[in-house]
Amino acid sequence: MRITTTLPQRDLRLVADAARAAEAAGFDGVVTLENRHEPFLSLGVAATVTERLSLATGVAIAFPRSPMVTASTSWDLQVASRGRFVLGIGPQVRAHNEKRFSVPWSPPAPRLREYVKAMRAIWRNWETGEKLRFEGEHYKFTLMTPNFVPETLHLPPVPVTLAAVGPHSLRLSGEVADGVRLHAFNTRRYQETMVMPRLAEGWTKSGRTRERFEIHGGGFVATGPDEQAVAKQVEWVRMRVAFYGSTPAYWPVLEAHDLGDLGRKLNAMSKKGEWDAMTREISDDVVRLFAAVGTHREITSAIATRFEGSDSISASATAEAGSDLPPDVIQDIQRIGTAFAGFPTAW
Repeated sequence: MRITTTLPQRDLRLVADAARAAEAAGFDGVVTLENRHEPFLSLGVAATVTERLSLATGVAIAFPRSPMVTASTSWDLQVASRGRFVLGIGPQVRAHNEKRFSVPWSPPAPRLREYVKAMRAIWRNWETGEKLRFEGEHYKFTLMTPNFVPETLHLPPVPVTLAAVGPHSLRLSGEVADGVRLHAFNTRRYQETMVMPRLAEGWTKSGRTRERFEIHGGGFVATGPDEQAVAKQVEWVRMRVAFYGSTPAYWPVLEAHDLGDLGRKLNAMSKKGEWDAMTREISDDVVRLFAAVGTHREITSAIATRFEGSDSISASATAEAGSDLPPDVIQDIQRIGTAFAGFPTAW
């Protein structure tokens, strides 16, 4: 199993030391998010001070950026890292697209399918000289003159992974992407009954194979050196489960456990601003549906059980906190067997 941690994004001057520390600790990769900060810049810094870490956006919001813009940024990160960049993208929800990013909204799955195919057409043009002619319903790219073609080091294509929760996005991930980034609001039962069957439908449609497709995440990790530290992480997970559980888009996960009434109750409480009370509605049993829980001595076994079916996980509690897992525990987690053998390398 691959294990990643996050990079600080609030100040680029903090990134180099954090990236070196993650590599020295033995992590397989580092991940950035698009919440308070832009996701690509920190990875650019990390690319220049590390040699082994994979560098991934987990995830960048797709639709506010043209596929050409995302393709160009990804290309430069692939070159700077000498082939270690992984592009993770997602659509976000309608309100954020329209009201935070001021971009028009349309059904996300068809648009995201075109987005991925358009980027790959652009990259093939840059790498192989194949004529750029992508014309879809949402995107059209037919102009590329030599002056705008970036230099290449003849590296493998950038792997593209998609954020997915529901059946349409999961099926799309299996069809067009190289991996899926599962939401932390996920349970093993939901993964077995919803995630894997929908991914398999996508693989069948595209001819992709499981061993070349990475399944990342699908839950929280609540750990620490002692019981007190674990308890603190459990409370953080409890708060996040209450927050996500109040959102109707995530209720199918709760309904897989006959907890639909809990979601509706949380939603009603959220509209009243009862955030602290919402957290108290989440029992320890519910927390453990969503998280692997245990001290550093216990967490490897908990991860092996809770994340069966996933190929990689994030050890960071939050984007800024990173992870305090000791190197020997990281190595133990990396010994957990998975189906993923590596991203495709052929153009």
